[in-house]
Amino acid sequence: MKDIRANCYGSVIIFLNRTQWGSDRVMGNGFLFRFLCLFGAIAACQTVAADNPVRNIVLILADDLGWADTTLYGKTSLYETPNIERLAARGMAFSNAYASPICSPTRASILTGQNPARHGMTTPAAHLAEERFEATVGERGLPDQKCTNVKSATRLDPDLPMLGEVLHNAGYATAHFGKWHLGREPHSPLESGFDSDLPHWWGPGPKTSYLAPWGYTNPQFKEGQPGEHIEDRMAAEAVAWLKQRDRTKPFFLNYWQFSVHAPFGAKPELIERYRKKLGASVDGLAQPEVRERLLSSHQPLMGLPQQSPTYAAMVHSLDDAVGSLLDALDAEGIADETVIIFYSDNGGNIHCGVEERAASGEKYITPITSNHPLRGGKGGIYEGGVRVPAVVVWPGVTTPGSRNETRIQAIDLYPTILHMLGTELPKTAVIDGVDFTEALRGAEVERSPMFTYVPSHGNTPHWLPPSMSVHVGDWKLIRTFYYGDDNAHEYRLYNLQDDIGESHNLAAAHPEKVRELDGLIDTYIKEVDVVLPAVNPNFDSDAFHPEKIGVEAGGLKMPPAFKASLKKMTGSPTDQQAPRKEILGWVAKNAKASVKDGGLKVVSVGKKSFIASAKIPARGPGVLRFRMRSPKNGKGQIQWRARGQSSFPESGQVYPFSVDGGAWQEHEVEIDEKEGIVHLRLFVPQQKQPVEIDWIEISWQGDDEMKNKRWDF
Repeated sequence: MKDIRANCYGSVIIFLNRTQWGSDRVMGNGFLFRFLCLFGAIAACQTVAADNPVRNIVLILADDLGWADTTLYGKTSLYETPNIERLAARGMAFSNAYASPICSPTRASILTGQNPARHGMTTPAAHLAEERFEATVGERGLPDQKCTNVKSATRLDPDLPMLGEVLHNAGYATAHFGKWHLGREPHSPLESGFDSDLPHWWGPGPKTSYLAPWGYTNPQFKEGQPGEHIEDRMAAEAVAWLKQRDRTKPFFLNYWQFSVHAPFGAKPELIERYRKKLGASVDGLAQPEVRERLLSSHQPLMGLPQQSPTYAAMVHSLDDAVGSLLDALDAEGIADETVIIFYSDNGGNIHCGVEERAASGEKYITPITSNHPLRGGKGGIYEGGVRVPAVVVWPGVTTPGSRNETRIQAIDLYPTILHMLGTELPKTAVIDGVDFTEALRGAEVERSPMFTYVPSHGNTPHWLPPSMSVHVGDWKLIRTFYYGDDNAHEYRLYNLQDDIGESHNLAAAHPEKVRELDGLIDTYIKEVDVVLPAVNPNFDSDAFHPEKIGVEAGGLKMPPAFKASLKKMTGSPTDQQAPRKEILGWVAKNAKASVKDGGLKVVSVGKKSFIASAKIPARGPGVLRFRMRSPKNGKGQIQWRARGQSSFPESGQVYPFSVDGGAWQEHEVEIDEKEGIVHLRLFVPQQKQPVEIDWIEISWQGDDEMKNKRWDF
């Protein structure tokens, strides 16, 4: 007997070698032993087949959908998600599902089974043109930061066995629909194991808006009729692929929704529906003092209700798409042989705001959603940023309508999916994820320690400096690197069973628990060889303001539509060129610039629009940082003239950067000029609408200390 192979369809394929068979045809001990082995293999395979009749998998990944944003956990009275409930009625909902607090790291983890601490993608930087395959430690930070940031990888190592490739090589038909955000060619879905990819877009959200026209350039993706919703189209494209698939093959349908990421917009009739549902509950929000507080830096609040009809309408369309896929699987008669997984890439967005109109007609501003009772949100290491909704349907295994308290993480999907489909784990890479199939069978499993890594300074409500957390049982410890006294680490300890809102730091009361869990972090860092933040050599204690930690500087990040409404009320902010004094000594070239609503507005009026200052005081190597928001995706660049140069060089001394439309972004450029720089140009993306600059700051190494110059517009 040469080989026995079992597949996941309940059959055993037996290959017999004629010579071996002939030598064993007398009923001797050798033959009997081999027969018993064969019988045992058949019995084992039949057990697996009875437990695992599935052929196919559908993975639905929502974007920015928070734990409290569905009706699964009873935390919302505004949003309606009947199709996600319908999905949960077929399988198992998880109350303790986790992801990284930001999108690209989670997506990379799902496809590799690796923690961001290992694969190196720790920020949502995969849409950038620059290719970096490893994380690196920053050399210096701003004077008010005790440690440096880790510079994220922007691409995954091409040698990693990605989930699409593993299943494609196992004979699966594979297709990707929707958001990707793991890189453009040669790192798109088409180079990552997927036979097809629509709309074939590498950006962080919908290219322009949710409602057509969308502006995608892929000739295989037809432009929508005016007003068509991108999530409706993506679901329709996925259903069409299902109907036209090669029915001789099992399939992997990877549907990563654009919803509910910015830019915020929805079907008008749905917005009106939820506006009426909110009724008079939001009338008090139109008061000027409420508006002013939300648009300026303020201590984050807990317990806020969900008050955006726009976001409620976006959740509604997300849920409709889930329903379209369920209907298609039922119509095709394959629901009983298809695993369906629903997950989200991070917690809900509470740092962006939107201006809404109440049923009374009054306008008000609100955070886009609320993660209450959880603390924090997207981008942060608190529970509101990392705990997400999750449902798994494994026909014949998961109990319909069941719920499980087992803690799972996005990295666990990789080994669990391969187990459910009867496919071997690759042996060419480390898999950090934990197979949770026993939980799917109904067991409450005590997961091994779970680690989350966020090695960057943020600017969202409840943000923390670079940190790593570990969950063990009911306990969660957050280590914040070098933010204690004398460069020691700072700790926050919570018992989530008693304090799901993480409002009581128990580190001082339980030092032994801190030491125990911190030891797990130390061990993990050594095992994975994690790239860590470093002590900031530029730290200035006089510039440090600990009360600003956790505060979103500048208040809620508002979308371009809000700027347009301001212009209607107050006139265009770019009607006239501002005097140099008003824009703090900077001048605009091929552009109009003015200060309005707490920011510098720059509108292109020619090619290569930029603002410039010839009075940059840097007298040594430095770091330039600035905060910018553009109405659309675009590219800009930094150019500088070093001290001693009479003019800008014809080549070199240029740093290109990319911006994502609609969101505030901070950019950082290291300028390694020994003698420093005196002249700086900031080329803005060429846009018809204003590009906004909140502030510009440059820090440099003086003779004996770090120095700093900042322009707050």
